[in-house]
Amino acid sequence: MAKISVLGGGSWGIALAVQLHKNGHQVNIWSALEKEVEMLRENHEHKMLPGVKLPEDMSFSTDDREAAEGRDLLVMAVASSYTRQTAHRFAPLIKKGQKIVNVAKGIEESTLMTLSEIIEQEIPQADVAVMSGPSHAEEVGRGLPTTIVVGAGSKSTAEYIQNLFMNEVFRVYISPDVLGIELGGSLKNVVALAAGIADGLGYGDNTKAALITRGITEIARLGTAMGGKFETFCGLTGIGDLIVTCASMHSRNRRAGILIGQGRTYKEAMDEVQMVVEGVYSAKAAMGLADKYGVQLPIIEQVNAVLFDGKSAAAAVKDLMLRDKKLEVSDIPWEEE
Repeated sequence: MAKISVLGGGSWGIALAVQLHKNGHQVNIWSALEKEVEMLRENHEHKMLPGVKLPEDMSFSTDDREAAEGRDLLVMAVASSYTRQTAHRFAPLIKKGQKIVNVAKGIEESTLMTLSEIIEQEIPQADVAVMSGPSHAEEVGRGLPTTIVVGAGSKSTAEYIQNLFMNEVFRVYISPDVLGIELGGSLKNVVALAAGIADGLGYGDNTKAALITRGITEIARLGTAMGGKFETFCGLTGIGDLIVTCASMHSRNRRAGILIGQGRTYKEAMDEVQMVVEGVYSAKAAMGLADKYGVQLPIIEQVNAVLFDGKSAAAAVKDLMLRDKKLEVSDIPWEEE
């Protein structure tokens, strides 16, 4: 039995806590929000995961020291925009070599750093890993079969976290490609906004298939330019996560995109979804990375124009369709005529 703290009392942290408790571990859920902790203590249920009952012996706390000291693993499950703040807050309490697995998805706009890079910068003494994949909290909390990937700098750390989480409904693969895993998980949220916008405009399956297919091409183009492995973008944390986020109504990014396609601003859409829409925060960062690495991201560029420049969603789709003629795959040679 391991002693584990989940930092972040949102739906994803709760769903993972349920899996960890099912595996026989001692689980504490920490939140910076006193009202959230009170809700969990009183109801043993999160309002965003109705019907997912939390065990009576699961503890809930706002105490930083209680959450950090003596814990075999910290699961960083706060929204990406709070990752740096939370890591800085916990840094004095983390022992050398203490393991932290980040499960949020995003890129910091001001620095263009991934979330694991932020944690490593704020807590250099920690052993930092990541976990990502096609995994909606609503389904993980209910125990529906799910498969994800843990990435870490050392195989031993990846296997340790794999063993903590894995069970008959939660299959865990491991990978050394931490960067590729994080980029796939972050950038798919921006493409999912585009898929939702297309839904909001009333477009069909053809449009969505095109966005998913060309979207993963953009993600892999940038990811490999940055040093990620192409195989990662063909796997669970690339095309797998992109498919589920573009297709499911559990996806807050798709739901926000639908509202934007129907004419709402991104702020109005986020207010209506009532959850953090990570793709909005990653969209500008993606374009910053594209500029830095000299990579073209036409879908993500148009999402930025709709979100932040007042461009209509219909005009964005039209501009995508009327781009210069291209080869689908540039490195397949023609036979001589």
